Amino acid sequence: MKQTKFILFAVLFIQFFSPKLFAQTDEEQISAIRNASNSALRSYDNKEVLSSLTDDVLTTTGNGVLLCGKEELQKYILAGGKSKMYWIREPKDITVNTERGLAWESGIWNGYDPEKSDKSIINGNYSAMWTRESGIWKIKSQLFVTLDEK
Repeated sequence: MKQTKFILFAVLFIQFFSPKLFAQTDEEQISAIRNASNSALRSYDNKEVLSSLTDDVLTTTGNGVLLCGKEELQKYILAGGKSKMYWIREPKDITVNTERGLAWESGIWNGYDPEKSDKSIINGNYSAMWTRESGIWKIKSQLFVTLDEK
């Protein structure tokens, strides 16, 4: 009985007096979403990739095509046909303004075609604007610039 009371006390103490013990920072939340998105891209799970975007997301592709909204982006992805290309984003900087519920992410992206090579065949820089939507971070706008084709 004493052991049960101790466990109950420990759980209540952690829950009420140490709320930040298990909390993630906004930067950690965005990084976790980015990692999940990269995993989904690797496994061609378009539904999961699109889940990290707002419905009205703006995307500028590496060659300058502007896509307005999640539906248009999905059509663009599907127009790629049976291509095995996928793109991985590597964040270099994430800056958060918690009061505004906005964040800026920038880094490099690499494009892979596993049918051609296990190394990236194209890459460039990217930036993303994140917004906190109903308590969850989502990408509102993203810009990709192709800088190198190998």
